[in-house]
Amino acid sequence: MKVVIIGGGIAGLSIGIFLRRSNFEIIICERELATPNRGNAFLMHSEGVRILKELTYGGFTNNTFPGSIIDRFSLRRPDDSEVIFQKMEPWQCIKRKEIIEYLDSFSPDHLIKYDRNFSHFEYKDGKAIAAVFLNGEKEYGDLFIGADGGLSKVREELFGKTDFTPTEVKEVLGLLQDKDICDRYRGQLTKFQHRSKGLSFGFIPATEDKLVWYSQYDVRINDLTDALNPRSLRKFCKELLSEFPPIVQEIIEKETYQNAYIWNTRDFDLLPSFHKSNVVLIGDAAHLSLPFTSAGTTNALVDANTLINCMLNEKDLEQAFSKFYELRATEIKEQIELGRNLKKDFLNPLNKTDDDLIVPLIKKQQNLVSKLGSDRTIHVLYYTDPICSTCWAIQPQLRKLQLEYDESVKIEYKMGGLLPSWDNFDRRGIKSPADVAEHWEKVCEFYQMPINQNIWLEDPLPSSYPPSIAFKAAQLQDTDLAVMFLRRIREMVFLEKKNIIKKEFLFKAAFEVGLDAARLMRDLEGKAQLLFREDLILSDALEIDELPTLIFTNKEGLQSSIKGYVEYENLEEIIHKLEPNLTKRSYDNSPEYLFKIFPTITTKEFAFMRSEKDVESRKILEDLYSKELITRFESFAGNIWKSNFEKLNA
Repeated sequence: MKVVIIGGGIAGLSIGIFLRRSNFEIIICERELATPNRGNAFLMHSEGVRILKELTYGGFTNNTFPGSIIDRFSLRRPDDSEVIFQKMEPWQCIKRKEIIEYLDSFSPDHLIKYDRNFSHFEYKDGKAIAAVFLNGEKEYGDLFIGADGGLSKVREELFGKTDFTPTEVKEVLGLLQDKDICDRYRGQLTKFQHRSKGLSFGFIPATEDKLVWYSQYDVRINDLTDALNPRSLRKFCKELLSEFPPIVQEIIEKETYQNAYIWNTRDFDLLPSFHKSNVVLIGDAAHLSLPFTSAGTTNALVDANTLINCMLNEKDLEQAFSKFYELRATEIKEQIELGRNLKKDFLNPLNKTDDDLIVPLIKKQQNLVSKLGSDRTIHVLYYTDPICSTCWAIQPQLRKLQLEYDESVKIEYKMGGLLPSWDNFDRRGIKSPADVAEHWEKVCEFYQMPINQNIWLEDPLPSSYPPSIAFKAAQLQDTDLAVMFLRRIREMVFLEKKNIIKKEFLFKAAFEVGLDAARLMRDLEGKAQLLFREDLILSDALEIDELPTLIFTNKEGLQSSIKGYVEYENLEEIIHKLEPNLTKRSYDNSPEYLFKIFPTITTKEFAFMRSEKDVESRKILEDLYSKELITRFESFAGNIWKSNFEKLNA
């Protein structure tokens, strides 16, 4: 079977490589006179990276893949105040020229025909038999793939004139060579967005010394009316972005504008099909999303990968193309709708508060253990505190409880306000930081959970209220990530001797677990304080006088509670008392699974979850460490181990 591919961009080259690998005869027809390399750079999702690595027979590895990994996002206002600072699922910022040239190298010269601008098809018995080009050439084939971009002539031939949405937002794009700026902002997508009008500026380091920058603007605000040339574009950008901070002024001043251009952004509704007879569309020819979603390049690769799998697995082309549409249409429709909603928000920025802004590059992390939360039969009200050493000591029990009973037991975290201040403080003989140091040393020795008590001698916390309020701020964003945040600040204070009253550590912990650190800092001064007071009021009403306190309640309202340190058997006893027929779940206790669920684990926790002696667990952990599958933070009181499985398996 001969396949004629119309379009030699990323979509066309990718499907061509896949087809050749599967022994199809192919020819790629490109309208340009040489390899097309328009466009500066783009963001590619991890799924696109995976497909590209597979596509090139392992030609790209983690060490040789072009471009830069982008794993954090900063959204700021023109006054340089930060609205969002959050970890991203890693994306790759790649120069378009590098990818096109690399993909082109996998297609021999005789398989790519240039200067072939599509005109129309010739048909026989309702099927296309040849593609005709404006230069008079024809290419006969059995199957035709339209990969000729957003202005696709193939799509127009199949479905008629495309009804594009009007261009309400335009985008200026440029590529600046500047190693200093790239070094300062390595790994970060930085975006400045106006608070009251549709205007933004963003930039991303694409290589060691080149950054791609863009400015999106509402055409009602301003537009370039002069002829498009470097001088007029420079003048336009300086006027448009005059309110923006020094780093923006630095970029637009250094830019030469020789390769900068303006993109008229638009899209069209989902097509009723991606094919007619023996002609099928992929990439932007099949579907076009607005740039707010950053989905275009990844979509081209996913389309190519999906189409070849359908062609190989379905019994005929008609079924293959129908399956291709079935697999892709829902996601594409969602992306189109998302792009339009984001454009609406962009054009009407005052309709959204800072907390309501949507960042499509950031996906909500999911609890890997929980499945059917609505079916949980037991509710646990857990009163705790970030600096409560006994709460730290029962972490092994709570983690095993999550593994065995998380489908049936829901834990709700409340803050108990352990240390308001040291003024007139006297709690079970503890009156000063030195007393806490002595107490922590005893807890560490008795329960074998690593605790470095020296923080109370070197940099004692004046109160546990600020980190408690920070936890409530984390809960405002995501209850699962809030638990991870609480775990992280506990590691900081119990092992790393970090004074978690300091905002720099709270900010760092929030970012590390995937929270929006900038929002947490805002909520710390506002909403979270009210929530913390509500926890304390409820604590007084429930007469909570010891931490930890766990209050178990079943669906009938029957309750049972535990105070202080508790053995795992006692937790199970209460659960079965409230729900006699409840059965626990068996779980995979392999190191890889445990570290997937819990990215950091102490030796005591690892041994407890595996039901083995500490000495046996220590040997396993040291072996994993020697193989670089985990890393460790060493403390004189004990180690904590951090997963490296995911990075090594990427």
